[in-house]
Amino acid sequence: MTKSFYLTTPIYYVNGAPHIGHAYTSVAADVMARWKRLDGYEVFFLTGTDEHGQKVEQAAQAAGVDPQSYTDGISADFRDMTRAMGVSNDDWIRTTEARHKACCTEMWRRMTAAGDIYLGHYEGWYAVRDEAFYDENELTTQPDGTRMAPSGAPVSWVREPSYFFRLAAWQDRLLKLYDSHPDFIAPTSSRNEVLSFVRGGLNDLSISRTTFSWGIPVPDAPDHVMYVWMDALINYLTGCGFPDTTAPRWHYWPADVHFVGKEITRFHAVYWPAFLMSAGLPLPKRVTANGWWVVEGEKMSKSLGNVIDPRDLVRTYGLDQVRYYLLREKPFGGDGSITAKGIVSRINVELANDLGNLAQRSLSLVARNCGGVRPGRGPATAEDTALLLAANALPEVLRRHMDQQTFHEALEEVWKVIRSANGYIDRQAPWALNRTDKTRMGVVLRVLVDSLRVVATVLQPFMPDSMARMLDQIGVPGDDRTLAALNTPLADGIALPPPQGVFPRYVEPAA
Repeated sequence: MTKSFYLTTPIYYVNGAPHIGHAYTSVAADVMARWKRLDGYEVFFLTGTDEHGQKVEQAAQAAGVDPQSYTDGISADFRDMTRAMGVSNDDWIRTTEARHKACCTEMWRRMTAAGDIYLGHYEGWYAVRDEAFYDENELTTQPDGTRMAPSGAPVSWVREPSYFFRLAAWQDRLLKLYDSHPDFIAPTSSRNEVLSFVRGGLNDLSISRTTFSWGIPVPDAPDHVMYVWMDALINYLTGCGFPDTTAPRWHYWPADVHFVGKEITRFHAVYWPAFLMSAGLPLPKRVTANGWWVVEGEKMSKSLGNVIDPRDLVRTYGLDQVRYYLLREKPFGGDGSITAKGIVSRINVELANDLGNLAQRSLSLVARNCGGVRPGRGPATAEDTALLLAANALPEVLRRHMDQQTFHEALEEVWKVIRSANGYIDRQAPWALNRTDKTRMGVVLRVLVDSLRVVATVLQPFMPDSMARMLDQIGVPGDDRTLAALNTPLADGIALPPPQGVFPRYVEPAA
């Protein structure tokens, strides 16, 4: 039976244009999806847009259009960004779709039937920008008296009728979940923040609003719309076909991993499992939070004019180069700074020189000295064996890192082999062996070809187009580019196409 794997990005809020932070989460999830497909899994990968809430209604009013027209335009822009970043999602969810409204309605009814929803009045501090309520002890006060949320968003005191979810009743069960499933929240810093929040005591959660209308109506209470975060989180079920548990995709639930930005971990690791437990549904297996990017050391902001559209980076540096940089430059759960110098360094040193030059040198020697035919294997020396063992160990080493979303460490493991292979070709000097021992030269080049095959295979999720070109030049058939296919040696004596550079060096354009 084929193994299945379900993963999601957060659905992106349509109150503004997509930026590098959105692209980063989507590319990381895409790398995970491609890796699992490479490893023989049947993958379902969901992403999309979150389109309800007061903030969207206000943004539409400011733009002079109706909310649906506004969300149509922004959602299309996010979809274009997703395609531009090479993201291989299987579905695109919009919370304004009929299927999603039906899913939310069923979840509300289930949670009501469980006795977890009641009608009351809400009074408290609310941040429109975050679409979130905050406790008094979470706020700070500006010199002008403005109260601020931890995110930096201003809050205002609101009082209105509201339906509530009995979140406080789930505190002990949530703590038990975190204790029995220590990998449920990653990284450790995010897990610790969630534990601290829940141990500090939970209040019941306001899950409806009456002061605006752009949202999903509450069943049997049309004056109320669902709290945007309740609406948004349920998208992960909508994608699987819920409430139709006979739908073709329902077997994917529960999700194997939700990719989220660290600022929304609380919603996914506290509210979401509580909603699901109330509705009697299985819980996702993991919530993994990524850190933030700053630009040249400064936080991105419209006022500074340094908000990066990832499509601009792709146009400047290349798609695979940008994908590689984003996942190589910093730990997935940590923060980091995007710099032009850093991008160029990764391209020129690691891609063009370390990997690109290794492939070009090796395959050019095959073309020149082996008649363009893949050489056969021969008696292996200790150095041959050491390099091949390191290369052949990569699939299992990377499986562990990918399952923990430690992408930068996975790439470092691959680069250890690439650096070893560069040292190997320098020491073995096959260009010199061509004059003294052609048989040994062939063996050395075959060791390099076999090592490059493994490297290019495991790097496909990160740089799919570039690695496809590299595997073409190694003569690997399209059906033999999976992890399982690495167990079958490539045939000897196959004619290879003329080698071509895969990663050109980046040269700054003349001023």
